[in-house]
Amino acid sequence: MEPLYYVRLARKSWVFIVLSLVLAGAGAWVVTARTPAKYVATISMLVSGHDNEGSLSTALQAAALSEQRIQSYASLLSSRRLIREVVPDDQIDEVQAAVKAEAIPATVLLRASVTHTDPLRAARLANSLGTAFAKLIDHIERPTRSSDSTVKVTVVDEAEVPVTPVSPRPAVNLAVALLLGLIIAFSLLVLHDRLDTTIRTTQALQRITGTPTLGIIEYERDARRLPLIIRREGQSTRSEAFRSLRTNLQFMGVDRQPRSLVVTSCLPEEGKSSTATNLAITFAQAGWRVILVDADLRRPRVPSYLGIEGAVGLTNVLIESVDLAGAVQTWGDDSLSVLPSGQIPANPSELLGSQAMRDLVGRLTKEYDIVVVDAAPLLPVTDAAALAAICDDVLLVVRHGKTRREHLVRAGELLSSINARLVGSVLNFVPPKSGQVYGYGAGEGYKPEDTNERPPLVGV
Repeated sequence: MEPLYYVRLARKSWVFIVLSLVLAGAGAWVVTARTPAKYVATISMLVSGHDNEGSLSTALQAAALSEQRIQSYASLLSSRRLIREVVPDDQIDEVQAAVKAEAIPATVLLRASVTHTDPLRAARLANSLGTAFAKLIDHIERPTRSSDSTVKVTVVDEAEVPVTPVSPRPAVNLAVALLLGLIIAFSLLVLHDRLDTTIRTTQALQRITGTPTLGIIEYERDARRLPLIIRREGQSTRSEAFRSLRTNLQFMGVDRQPRSLVVTSCLPEEGKSSTATNLAITFAQAGWRVILVDADLRRPRVPSYLGIEGAVGLTNVLIESVDLAGAVQTWGDDSLSVLPSGQIPANPSELLGSQAMRDLVGRLTKEYDIVVVDAAPLLPVTDAAALAAICDDVLLVVRHGKTRREHLVRAGELLSSINARLVGSVLNFVPPKSGQVYGYGAGEGYKPEDTNERPPLVGV
């Protein structure tokens, strides 16, 4: 993985990383506070050869003997035999675990350290070990009872009462905790990112659908309450995004422009109805003769978005209880034609896949420049598939962070099975800071300058 991947992951999930570091720091503080302080007392001893005869050769042999046995003496310092001389039998295991002995390289010095929560007891144990060790070596290295020992142990530095504890170390504990917290946080983020199959980038969307991403609609907080792009005089990022979508649809093919377009999604609540409605509005604003057909006969949303009556509409036209002219309504200053859903029928799929619906789409494509059809989601029901088989093209709306890759694969297979043409996709509800949306002045649009504030032209 590239370093840039981790940087983007950290920027996207910085709150989680900060929270992990705070928890790690708090854990380090708890561990440090609950860990009893430990002190180390150290004693140093010199191992030397003892010359009984006073000759030079005997002295050299004794010195060589002490160098050869220095490692064995280090092990003997922490032996049960020695510790038994210092403490009672019930404390041998505890003291043995607290004693650490080592031979200083290239010397005949031994160093023994005792770790204990009581600094005074640590010093006393270390000095007692030194005294007992000297007596033990004198006893072991004595050839006969009547002769002197060939090795002599001398205490060089007695153990002093330690003042500063060796543990816990708050700074080290904090550093280790923060490092572990950072590693665990990034590991969880990478694991979540790898296991997350939701669509979050246009690259992933294009790779799965095999079609271009024709529009990227930014999430706006008040879009659910005010879904239409006519608010704020059409100067918003959503307005510009739908104009860009209209342009991409208009010029995507010179020889073949879509005359009837089904707008659908994989699952509900992905923004297909608002996308279809706003797309129809942008076509009408460009001077196109456009009709918006609310063909979602299960959960119609277009009448509530546009504020029109939806009791009479598509269903009535298909069952021939009302003629088309009596069901179509005109909305807005740009003369957008709207065919509401009408009454919700008992058999929406059969009605939308009927010959009457096919004839109606053919009639509408002759009377209007483009027919925008808001259809039900693809995967739960077959309504959109029936419409896709009738209309020219399909536009798939994908919700950022919700629509999954397996949903897109299934939707693509469904459209391919009926030979429907997926013209492209729209990535909806994209967070403004995701890097997928071109900003228009923090949502204020790329407005023309105020001519009253322009400086006068010089040299004209």
